Amino acid sequence: PEPAYPRASRRAGEAGLVIVRVFVGADGLPRQLQVLQSSGFARLDEAALEGVRQARFKPPTENGRAISGWARIPIPFELEK
Repeated sequence: PEPAYPRASRRAGEAGLVIVRVFVGADGLPRQLQVLQSSGFARLDEAALEGVRQARFKPPTENGRAISGWARIPIPFELEK
């Protein structure tokens, strides 16, 4: 799901790209998260982390079995023009 754009960030005109690194367990649940690239705005970074925290993933497979692994997820926060 798309992360919620914080209302205070919209009002303040904050926008940017957050890249989140996530370790996905074999069950598809996010296990570890970190901001690889900040948007420059703490509210947007936190919203991106929360969005990824709530997401469920299709884990990679090896020899037909689900395995754990790291993924990078770009999350753009763009104000409509």
